Amino acid sequence: MSEGFKIEIVNPEKSFLVKEDVLEVVVPAFEGEMGILKDHISIISFLKPGIIKIFSKSGEESYYVEDGIVEFKDNNLSILTSIIFNVVDLDKSKLEDLLKKAEEEANQTEISDQFKYLADQKVQVLRSIN
Repeated sequence: MSEGFKIEIVNPEKSFLVKEDVLEVVVPAFEGEMGILKDHISIISFLKPGIIKIFSKSGEESYYVEDGIVEFKDNNLSILTSIIFNVVDLDKSKLEDLLKKAEEEANQTEISDQFKYLADQKVQVLRSIN
């Protein structure tokens, strides 16, 4: 029997990542950072802007996401997201572009509290990547 579980991350363009034998995944859920291990209870949650951390036998990977839905059931973790980047692949100019866009969103005057919260989250996470 396998020690780990399966993760699949899908964005609108493609199946972004499929990995077997994952030991732990930490996701930025609206309720707070959530760690998922093998045999976790079934769960569905929304993602907020943050870093998904995947721990497997082959090492640790980190991905920046802005939104999405996470579902864990029967040792299969599915993440659906519209925007995802491997943190290792984010060069300085791409990071600066994302940060500038997020800061512009956060500084808008006519936005809802929820939109302001999410924009502030993006800014905070992107600054932490630097």
